Amino acid sequence: MTMRALIVDDEALARAALARLLKREGGITVIGECADGESAVKTIRQTKPDVVFLDVQMPEMDGFQVIESIGVEQMPATVFVTAFDRYAMRAFDASAVDYLLKPFVADRLSRAIARARDRWQNRQDKDAAQRLFALLDNRYPSDYIRRLAVASGGRIFFVATEEIDWIGAEDNYARLHAGRRVYEVRETLQALMEKLDPREFIRIHRSTIVNVRRIREVQPWFQGSHIIVLQSGEELRMSRYQKEAVDRLLGRRTASARH
Repeated sequence: MTMRALIVDDEALARAALARLLKREGGITVIGECADGESAVKTIRQTKPDVVFLDVQMPEMDGFQVIESIGVEQMPATVFVTAFDRYAMRAFDASAVDYLLKPFVADRLSRAIARARDRWQNRQDKDAAQRLFALLDNRYPSDYIRRLAVASGGRIFFVATEEIDWIGAEDNYARLHAGRRVYEVRETLQALMEKLDPREFIRIHRSTIVNVRRIREVQPWFQGSHIIVLQSGEELRMSRYQKEAVDRLLGRRTASARH
C-alpha cells in the first residue's frame, strides 16, 4: 500500500533533494510541499497525508509549533528534518522519533521510511504520541514543566502552567482550574508538585496547590489557618500545618533559608 507524503521545509533546495530521493523509494508518493509552518498546518488538515517530513527549524512557525497546532495525536507519522549535528540527534533517538539529518543520505532515508511505515500501519500506537509529548517538553531548558497535557472530548491538548489558577485533588486525579475552565489529569498532587516550579506554585493544603501569581491576599482564619483569596475572588483554605507556605507568602524567611 502506497504512503502519501508531505514535505515541509523552508529551503527550496532541501525540498527538491528530499523529493528526488523519495521518488526513488518504492511505496511512497509525494503529494505536496510546504515552505512554512502555517501552510503546513493547513495542508495537513486538508490532505491528511500518511507521513510528514517536517523541518524542525523554520521562521515564524517551527516544526514543533506545527505539531502543537495540529495536535499530537492527530499528527501523521512524522519524520523530523534537521541540520542539527549528530550528537544533538541523541535526544531524538531517545524519544524514538524518526529524523533525517541534512544533507540527506539515501540509506538513512530508507530506514526512516521503514519506521514511518511501521507507525503508519499502527495508527493507534499511543506510545508514539507519548514520545512526541516527551520531545516537545524537552525543548524547555528548565527542570520544571511549562505545560501539562490534558485529555478532553477525545482530544489531547496543552495547558500552559502560567494559565493555571489552582489545582485540587480528586482521588488519584487532579483538577486544573484555569479561569472558567477545569481540566482533569490522572496524576497525584505530589507528582505534580515535583514537576511544577516551586517559585510559581505552592501547596497550601494536602488537597490544594495554588499559583502564587494568582493570589490577591492572605487572610487569617481561626486556629492558625489562613484563607487565600485569588485574583478571581475565589477563596481557598490554607492548612495551619503549611507553615512554610505561610512564611513564603508573607515574605518571612524560613529557618532553611537562614542557613
